[in-house]
Amino acid sequence: MDLFSFIECAKQTRSSKALFDLLVSCASEEGFSEVAYGALTFAEPPRLLGYLPPTGTVNFPPDWCRRYFERNYRVIDPVVRRTPTLRGPFVWDELAKLEPGEKRVLDEAKEAGLKHGMSVPLLGAFGRLSVVSFASPFDDADPQYRMSHLKTLAWHFHLAFAEIARLSNSSCKRKDILSEREKDCLRWVAEGKSSWETGKILKVSDNTVNFHLKNVMRKLGTTNRTQAIVKAIRLNLIEF
Repeated sequence: MDLFSFIECAKQTRSSKALFDLLVSCASEEGFSEVAYGALTFAEPPRLLGYLPPTGTVNFPPDWCRRYFERNYRVIDPVVRRTPTLRGPFVWDELAKLEPGEKRVLDEAKEAGLKHGMSVPLLGAFGRLSVVSFASPFDDADPQYRMSHLKTLAWHFHLAFAEIARLSNSSCKRKDILSEREKDCLRWVAEGKSSWETGKILKVSDNTVNFHLKNVMRKLGTTNRTQAIVKAIRLNLIEF
């Protein structure tokens, strides 16, 4: 699919999953079939949100995704760390002055099948920073050569994704705004805390935490915690 066709199809797509699949299809034609899209927190240091990304916005190898979050690599990932300072697209292999932990993340990513990669920082509403990363399982892949095309794909995907989110968010009614306690529970779960840990922090039982989280999912029209976190962030109901 050429770039013009991608842009036209992206504008007409009303499903975030279908839009992501479209991006993967086009990137695969460039030799970069592994794609991830995510938002960074406002915390210092910058990091990805503290939960496994929705399957609709990442197709990196599942084993690598689990290892990445279980070992808390989001805190030392050089791609995430560099994204706020490198406003243009960058190639992973060209990142300089890596700390030992950062180098370990990239080395293990290669072992997991992400042989060569590049990332595109993307600014959104309220100054929120997102990033699209493209990776290839092929040893001879050249992200520098494909950078211009992949950057353009990333930007148009980002714009279309934001429009889908806007249309989805507009369907939420004022009566569904979360209570402060519901927001508290959701914030801590977004940071990777379990219901039990959240209960200890808030000095309530884990059953109470689960009760509030169920209310959150009902109000936001989601079916699991991850979806609720993503939607709450898009609606600016919780911040990081």
